[in-house]
Order: sequence, then C-alpha cells, then structure tokens
Amino acid sequence: MNTSQYWLMLKRRWLPATVVFASAVASTAVTLSLQPEIYQAEGKIRFTGADKAAALTGVGAGVSGFDPTVESNNPITTEMEEIRSTPILDAVVEKVNAFAPADQPSLSRGDLKHNLSLTSPRGTDILLLTYRDRNPKLAQAVVDAVMLVYIDQHIQDNRAETVAAREFLERELPGAEARVQAAETELRRFQEAHQVASLEEEKGAMVVAREELNRHLAEVNSELADVSGQAQSFSEQLGMTPQQAIALTSLNQSPGVQDILTQFQAVEAQLAVERVRYRDASPVVSTLLTRRAHLEALLDERIAEALHGLPAPAKGQLQGGELKAALAGDLARTEAKRQGLTQQVNALAAAQSAYTQRAAQLPFLEQEQRELMRRLEAAQSTYALLLGRLHEARVTENQNMGNARIMQPAVALDQPVAPRGGSFLATGALLGLGLAGLTALGLESRDRKLKTATEAKDLFGLTLLGMIPDHRWGHPLPSGDHAEVVVEQAPSGAIAEAYRMLQANLRFLSSDRDINTVVITSSVIGEGKSVVSANLAMARAQTGQRVLLIDADMRCPRQHKIWHVVNDQGLSNLLVEQRPAQGMIKTPVEHLDLLTAGVIPPNPAVLIDSQRMVVVLEQLAQTYDFIVIDTPALNIGIDALALGQMADGVVLVTRPGVVDIDSATMANERLTQSRLPVLGQVINGILPRHEPHSYFYYGTYGDRNGGTARQVVDSQQRLA
Repeated sequence: MNTSQYWLMLKRRWLPATVVFASAVASTAVTLSLQPEIYQAEGKIRFTGADKAAALTGVGAGVSGFDPTVESNNPITTEMEEIRSTPILDAVVEKVNAFAPADQPSLSRGDLKHNLSLTSPRGTDILLLTYRDRNPKLAQAVVDAVMLVYIDQHIQDNRAETVAAREFLERELPGAEARVQAAETELRRFQEAHQVASLEEEKGAMVVAREELNRHLAEVNSELADVSGQAQSFSEQLGMTPQQAIALTSLNQSPGVQDILTQFQAVEAQLAVERVRYRDASPVVSTLLTRRAHLEALLDERIAEALHGLPAPAKGQLQGGELKAALAGDLARTEAKRQGLTQQVNALAAAQSAYTQRAAQLPFLEQEQRELMRRLEAAQSTYALLLGRLHEARVTENQNMGNARIMQPAVALDQPVAPRGGSFLATGALLGLGLAGLTALGLESRDRKLKTATEAKDLFGLTLLGMIPDHRWGHPLPSGDHAEVVVEQAPSGAIAEAYRMLQANLRFLSSDRDINTVVITSSVIGEGKSVVSANLAMARAQTGQRVLLIDADMRCPRQHKIWHVVNDQGLSNLLVEQRPAQGMIKTPVEHLDLLTAGVIPPNPAVLIDSQRMVVVLEQLAQTYDFIVIDTPALNIGIDALALGQMADGVVLVTRPGVVDIDSATMANERLTQSRLPVLGQVINGILPRHEPHSYFYYGTYGDRNGGTARQVVDSQQRLA
C-alpha cells in the first residue's frame, strides 16, 4: 500500500478511528481530572450594535437592538448587572446541579456569586466570564451555564413579537391552503370534463389534422367521381344496372347454373331440329318440350340459390358470350369500389364535422381555462406569501437572534494551580493516534469488499464502458415520479452526462456489427443494475431511437417501481399466455417503452431459458432500435447467462463497497465459462473522494436558466 491508499483507508475508517482516538483522549483527560488541582474556566461573550444573523439572512432585522437609553452609559455594564441578577443566578445553579454527579457537592448561589468574575477589557465590546473550582469540568460547566442562561434570556426578550406574528400566520395558513386546493380541484375537474391537456398544442394539431383531412377528402371525391364514370360507361355498354351485372357475374361463376344452362341450350337446339322433322304432337317433340320445361324450372331454382335475393337477369342475357361476361365482371367490381369510396367519403365528412365542432368550442374553453388559472395563481400567490412569511417568522424565532454572541465557549486554562498536565494530555493523544491507526488497519484487513473503481477494473479485466458517480454526489436526489431516472430528472447534471457517455460507448463499441440488444447484470444484489438499465434506456431514447426496457428480473423486479407503473402483466404473462407483446408494453416517456416483469412465476429460469423467449426477442428486435434487458444478479440464478446467449452482448455492473471479492470472482468465472459476448463493465456508485487516482474532475458550464451544472469527465480517458 502506498501513501494515497493509506489515506483512503483512513477516510473510509474515520469513524471507528475517531471513536478510538476520542476514547483515548477522553480517558487521559478523565485521569488528569482526578488530580486535586484548581482550575479556572473562562468564556467570552461579544456584543454588537445590531443582530448580525438578521443582517446576513435578511430575516428579523429591526426586531432587536442594543442601544443605551442613557447617554454616557456603557451597555455592557448593564448586562453585567443582569447576569448577576437573582433569576439568572438561580437558573444557573439549577442547571448545573441537575447535571452534576451525585458525589459532587451541590452548587449554591453564594458560591456562584463569590467565584464568578465579570470583566470587560478596555476598548472592546467583549465580556469575559471566569470561574474557579477544583473541578475543571464544574468550572467549565458553570461558565457554560451562565452564558447559555443569559443568551437564552436575551433571545426570549427579543422573540416576543416574532412569536405573536408566527401564531397569527399559523391561524391564517390553513384557510389559504384550502383555497389553493379548491382552485386546483376546480381546474382539474374542468380539464377532465372537457378532456383538456394543452389547448395551444391541441389547436395547432387540429389545424394540421383538418388540412390533411380536407386533402384526403378531395382525393377520395376525385377518385369516386372517376369510378362512378367508369361504372356508368360499363352500364351503358351492357344495357343493364350494376345489380344486374353483379347477378350476371355470380351466375357465370356458378358451375351448377352453367351446367343446367348448357343442358338447356342443348335441348333447345335438339328441339329446333326435331320440330323440322316432326309435328308438335309427336312423342319426340313432346318429350323434348317436357325436358326443356324441367330444365327451365331447375335453372330458375339454381339461379335463385346463386343470387341470394339479387334481381335475376333475363335468360337471354345469360348467353351473351365471354366479352359480355367480362364487361359484367368489370361493372360489378367498379360498383363495389364505388360503394367503398362512398363509405370512405361519408366517414371523412363525419370526421371533418367533428373537428369543426371541436374547433368552435376551443375559444370558450380557453377563456374558461384562463379564468380558472387566474384564480389558482391568485390563491397560490397568497398561500406562498403566507407560507414564506411563516417560514421567515419561524426562522426569526429559532435563529440565535439578539446582540449577544458566545465568542468563546467555556474552557479551562492550560495552567492549573497544581502541576501542569500538558505532557500528560500529549501522551494520551499520541496513544490515541496509534490505536486509531491500528483499528483502521484491522478493520480494513477484515473487509473483503471491493473498495475502489481501480480494484473493480483490475479484478474483472473487462472493457470499461462507463463510470457512474453516486446519485447523491454533486446535488440531492430529485423527487416525484421517475426520481431515480437522473437522465430525465436532471439532464444537465454530472450523473446524466456519465450515462450519456455510457450509451455512446456502447453505440460505437463495435464497427463491424450493431449492438441492438444488451443484457444488464451484476455480481450480487444491490449494485444498482436496475437503475443503470433505466438510465441507459432513457439516455438512448433521448437520441430519438425507439427503445424497449425489459424487466427480466422475475425474482425481485424493480423497473415498475422506478417508472411508477402497474406491474399487472408483463414478461411472464407474455411467455406463459403467448399473448401479443403490444398489449402489455407501457410507455412511461416518449421513445421509451417498458415491459415489466409481470406476475412472479414459481420458476423464472425455466421461462427465461425457453424457445418462446428467443422468439419474443426476435420479434421485438424487429420493432425497436435498442433493447435493454434488466436481469437478476449472477449469484442468484442463470437468468442473465441464458439471456446473454440471445442478446448482442452483456454489460456487467459493479459497485465498489457492495460486491465482495469472492462474489466478484465467481461472477467473472461464470461469464468466462459461459463464453458470452461480454461488452464490458460499468462501475456504478463511485464517490471521487474515495478513489486513489484522479479519474474525475469538476467542470461547470452554463445551463439554459443561467445557472451552473456539474459535469463529470474521465480525465484519464481509460475507456476501451
């Protein structure tokens, strides 16, 4: 270990080391205090003409003052007499005796007044308080108690007006809050009743939609006119209506009708020949007439069955030849197309009417919404004013207002009456430092966790794709929905920049193939793989690509909690019930879809390692540009290994301080044995102050609001 590593060890183990050091020093001080020595404790109070806390914060200015009422009078002299007053001395005696040990003699008012000395150095606004006793702690406690009791009394005298103002504001604030809630409720009901989200956006979208609808309607009307002309031309050429043409086409395509028609035509031909040879009364002609009648009846029956209620054409039209049949078919198809276009025109006209009605309502809705917004803003303004004044009153009441400040807390002088104890205390301090160092070394040797990003990188030997700082570094966590999705909640911050760098490294990692499906896993639970998955998906979605985030952790799913969606159905339902994926996918933000884990199955690994999962991923890959799969940790199942065979690559998330060396080694061996396409490693939850090398530095740049945002840059440029 070099010097920097020792320093980092002390930073990690500062609390137990400090406790050991403090314990050693305290033990030395206690031992020294047992010596029968007389100590003198002193403290200092400084007076100012105005309350500096009020001047700095702008709160409580003018509440207190420290001006003498008599000319040529020293205000500090007046304060000395107040400290020597009986109420303050009695309060000090009670305070000291309440915390005094049982074997210690009780402090009396006479002893306090006799041993307490108050002086003011010439030319200063400082009051020096001293007290002498054999017990230095008692002397120090007495001086502390005198200063605290006096400061409390001084503050209480200046706090009366602030308390009255605070009580008045507390009475008024609930009514103002109720008015804000009522205005918000009224605005929400209006928006729900009229389905209003953003009237300006709706107005713009409606103009575009109406223009597109008018253009489409004109095109359909033009096409309808063309088709109607063709239908009329065909009808005139055939001499029949479109219904007759449809019926004729149906009969020409009916084998039963055509067969009877052929027989009927043959009988008529034979009858014409026999009538030349015989009379109508002859048996041959009579037989042919009877057969023709039967065939004609059968033909009528077949025609009725084939037409299903359509008007039957004349029998002469059934024998028009192939050209007439083709024209009849064209007429029937043209008529069908004309009817379809007519229905389309009617539908477009109805939509146009609906848009027109909605456009007529928008001005009235805008007027009503503006009125409701004005009411809400007025109520919010009043509530904010009262709330701000209430906070100001509370701060004024609770801040250390007044003109007196404890300049120096009570301390015992270094030179007691008895022998000096400086060397004794120095020895105890050195002993405490040695014990603190040994404590830190002992705790460090027993800790098997990876502690720094360098250790994590060296252990796995994978390509370093990104280094994500701890989400609490640089600024507090955002609140509300999607609070853990830093890329969405704080896009200009250092954490979001680190995630964008991660997605860029993944995007350009390989030049010979596209990486479209990525499996995210970790060595153990708690390394932040779910949060990394969510932010990586969000970072890629912000580039405009269609991204799908799949929660394949069916043991302990988290994505639905991160995105605040309902996990009523998801991947498990998709695999078991074999239902369409689109019905189960949710869209929490633009360009980003989410497939939650669904109902937790009894054996998730069986569902994951199945042919159905392969088919589902292939289908989804055809729809989305990029797919991120959140899987369980490698130490609790084979889910990540199975999914890694189906994806383009695996990304391992490692968090120093969470994963231990044994678990990390086991995870590395599993990845190596499975021969998965491991794309690289993401080191998560980094605190730069815990790292031995200068991986990061701060940079600032102006944001759109004129402020500054922190950006993390990898100064070593160690990404593979």
